[in-house]
Amino acid sequence: MERIVFLDRDGTINEEVHYLYRPEDLHILPGVPQALALLKEAGYRLVVVTNQAGVARGYYTEEDVKRLHTYMNGILRESGADIDRFYYCPHHPSHGIGVYKKSCSCRKPATGMFQLAEREFGVDKAHSFMIGDKLLDIRAGKNYGLTSILVGTGYGRELHEEDMKTGAEQIYDCYADDLLEAAKWIVTLSRHE
Repeated sequence: MERIVFLDRDGTINEEVHYLYRPEDLHILPGVPQALALLKEAGYRLVVVTNQAGVARGYYTEEDVKRLHTYMNGILRESGADIDRFYYCPHHPSHGIGVYKKSCSCRKPATGMFQLAEREFGVDKAHSFMIGDKLLDIRAGKNYGLTSILVGTGYGRELHEEDMKTGAEQIYDCYADDLLEAAKWIVTLSRHE
């Protein structure tokens, strides 16, 4: 069984860009390489789970997604922070075209991408985490049975501030300003187990 940190991609690892697929548009967020390296040093595998509706809509191809992930991992590898596996969902239930227009088990908040990782690595759910900047990331993690962390990069800060303002019940287990703060929280938690 592996301890895994599942990560959303856009808004969590890299700046949110409308339908990102070109390597030249990729900008890794500050502190992300350090955060990922810290998690790897603590013995966690890193797995990206990302919805890629741009494929479903015909804006770019699955090969474009794979090319971007290879490029991203090349950048992260320089800091000892490469991702162990990337999973993506190319489907959309209403805005897809052709074979990509369908309801599926992989589109977050469903857990199909997590189940693929479980088949490949085995997942120690009690000691694994989901980190993302949207509630659908948090719901996906919760649906799979993980401790889930909302980060304030991407859309997360607005969601957290709204929750604080309205007093709404938070479905995430932790809020962190960014991925580095989330990684430090995970590592501290794991040391006390």
